[in-house]
Parts: sequence; structure tokens; C-alpha cells
Amino acid sequence: MSEAPQPAPLLAVRALDAFYGDFQALFGLSMEVRAGEAVAVIGANGAGKSTLLKSIAGLLRSRPDAITFAGEPIGGLPAHAVAARGIALVPEGRGLFPSLTVEENLLIGGQLNRSGPWNLSSVYDLFPVLGERRAMPSTALSGGQQQMVAIARGLMANPKLLLCDEISLGLAPIVVRDIYARLPAILGAGVAIVLVEQDVVQALKAVQRVYCLQEGRVALAGAAKDLTRETIAAAYFGV
Repeated sequence: MSEAPQPAPLLAVRALDAFYGDFQALFGLSMEVRAGEAVAVIGANGAGKSTLLKSIAGLLRSRPDAITFAGEPIGGLPAHAVAARGIALVPEGRGLFPSLTVEENLLIGGQLNRSGPWNLSSVYDLFPVLGERRAMPSTALSGGQQQMVAIARGLMANPKLLLCDEISLGLAPIVVRDIYARLPAILGAGVAIVLVEQDVVQALKAVQRVYCLQEGRVALAGAAKDLTRETIAAAYFGV
């Protein structure tokens, strides 16, 4: 008996090139994300991980058919149009508005008025400390709490796909574990996740599939459960 055909991926990146002026950062990169799954993108500094997320989010333009989302080409769309389709980016460094309160930062994320499960009540259920500190300036929060605000703001857009760029950067291990412990609830609400992460061990515990980038190319791809530390290290460092 033949196997049932796999459903079309939610996100498909096909032979993506990306440039900063004359400098080429990505070379023919291809990857997929299926609905409801978590995928990690790992690699050393300068491997092209953030460039990949910026390309998907519309911050870097690409040819239209290089990136498709829900079956539609989005590679040539500006960032606001990509967001309206259902892709939210949690940027490296969080990108919070320092003059605004926690709740005001979250409300900005909800301005697209996309229907879905995420609103102030549900993100406060996910991150109770944010509800307790909703009226505080975002700058008054700890680094981990600010990261929670950034993730919650992304969820307020009710995305189908959440792009998370280095969510563990600069945080203590116990805080990282606390944030990662919320990811199953996000996935359970029907949101697919792409994690760009340098904490490889933590990422492998949270995802189904992994792409390792090296110098703008995919050096390794596979199911997280099937990859050994040795194969990941070889791809990561190019040895």
C-alpha cells in the first residue's frame, strides 16, 4: 500500500538568495515548515539565520516564488503585507517600545485585527507575570520578562507562523527553560514556530526538525530525533 501524500507545507523556501547591497548572505537556500510544527534553524554567527527570517518576514525582498506561504508566493511582498498574511516576527533584541507599558506594547501587536485565539487575556494566561506588570514600562522588566513581551506581542497578531530570532540570547538558563516551557501551548493553539537559536541543546528538545546553516547554505537538515551531536557539530563548524 502506498503512503498517503504529505500535505503541502505551510511555508516553503525554494532556492532563496539574499543580499545586503553587493554582499550575498544566502545562496540557494531551501527549507519547509509544516502547519503546527516547530523547526529550528541553527548555525554559527554569520551563517545567515537572521537573514533567512528577515527574508521570510518581508524585511528583505526576494523573488516572489522563492518564498510561498499557505500556497501563495510572498517573496516580493513588503513586511506589512507578509504580517497580514499571518507571519509574525519576534526580532533579535526584542524591539520593544521603551516609552510604552507592557500592555501598550502588546496592543500594538494586535493592530492587524486578525481573528484567532490570542488576545490580552490568553497571552496573560500564557505569561502570568505580564498580566501582573501590564501597567509597567517595558524597560522596568527583566530581560526574560521583556522577551516574554516580545513573544506575546507576536502572538497578538494571531499568526499562523511565529518566527523567533534568538529568544534565549543573553538570558540565564533557568529563564530560557521557563520561556521554552510555553512553546507547547503555542504549538497547541495551531501556531507553527521557526526558532533561530544558538542554544542548540535547548532547541533540539523543542522542535521536530532542524536546519543547520553554514555560510548562507543548508549544511544539514533532518528530524531532530535522528541527528547526533557529531553530525550537528560537523555541519555547524564545517568540519
